[in-house]
Amino acid sequence: MDTRTFVLTLALSIGCGGARTEGPPAATEARAEPSGATRVASIAPSEAALAAVADEARPDADRALDAGRRPAEVLTFFRVSPGQHVAELFAGGGYTTELLARIVGPTGSVLSENSTFVLDRFARAPLAERLARPGLEHVTPIERDLADPLPPEARDLDAVIFILAYHDTFWQEVDRAAMNRAVFRALRPGGVYGIVDHSAEVGSGARDVQTLHRVDEALVIEEVTAAGFVLEEEADVLRNDADSRDWNDSPTAAAERRGTSDRFVLRFVRPG
Repeated sequence: MDTRTFVLTLALSIGCGGARTEGPPAATEARAEPSGATRVASIAPSEAALAAVADEARPDADRALDAGRRPAEVLTFFRVSPGQHVAELFAGGGYTTELLARIVGPTGSVLSENSTFVLDRFARAPLAERLARPGLEHVTPIERDLADPLPPEARDLDAVIFILAYHDTFWQEVDRAAMNRAVFRALRPGGVYGIVDHSAEVGSGARDVQTLHRVDEALVIEEVTAAGFVLEEEADVLRNDADSRDWNDSPTAAAERRGTSDRFVLRFVRPG
């Protein structure tokens, strides 16, 4: 059994019962939404999240993305904390995977999922290079289709994170209902399903998922809640009211605009 398989087996065999520090992030301002969810205007990052972002071992290329992504605030909002057992869907080259690993620490674990399509297209070598570095031994790469993204033994996870790629599941023709049900099964009661994505025009549905790499927030909420999740809070940390939402915000097309799109940040929870 290799090291990464051992980490995964050990983490799951103990019921993902690492130390958990739960509770909402510190918010300086919030208001009620008609949906019943609270909208959080600002977030005080946790010490663990701040330390992860500031870690000098992180690559310079990652640091260049931080201002546009604000990972300390986002991962605090998703309640990621030391000792947890978490997963990332569509992890790509591992920017968020590494931050998750540095927050949960060696007593936690991270499942980093990618489909074969994503790995072969752009992520296999970068992710392997990242995970070979010291300090990420508790990350287990998972190669599975997004319709069934986590191994059957993955249960009672504290959080599953999906950053800037839910829109890709449309043009890649993923069975999203199956995907969201699988995430629901993998989480413990009260576990977090955290989604960040580029917002499209209100009412546009899936129209812009491939041409502009954006999706209507309302459609994402509809699909995820249909799987049994409850939308608990929305965060304004990546909102940009000046975004016209009519330009392509994919990393290769955005150029100097990268990191400036209007993005929704949603925290769903599994009831129980």
